[in-house]
Amino acid sequence: MLLQLLALHALCDYPLQGDFMARAKNHRTPVPGIPWAVVLLSHALIHAGAVSLVAPLWCSVVEFFAHSALDYAKNKGWLGSGEKGFSNDQLGHVLCKLAYWGLA
Repeated sequence: MLLQLLALHALCDYPLQGDFMARAKNHRTPVPGIPWAVVLLSHALIHAGAVSLVAPLWCSVVEFFAHSALDYAKNKGWLGSGEKGFSNDQLGHVLCKLAYWGLA
């Protein structure tokens, strides 16, 4: 299950996210005419749906909120800037997957 969670995360955070979603979910540099919150929540919903494929439903609910919060915090700069912010964001996502695996 852990391997599946990590593989699904990589799939959802890289090829399925794409450049548009990566830019448009950032409230600090929004894409004109696109509500950043809708894009951020859509991205989190994709992750929650992926988690629901291999873990109990409660994990996907937690994933929706945790993924939203982590990405918002990264965009806000609360996790550091540049590579450090990216690395801390990814660490947070992996820790969530470890928690689901350990608690499910």
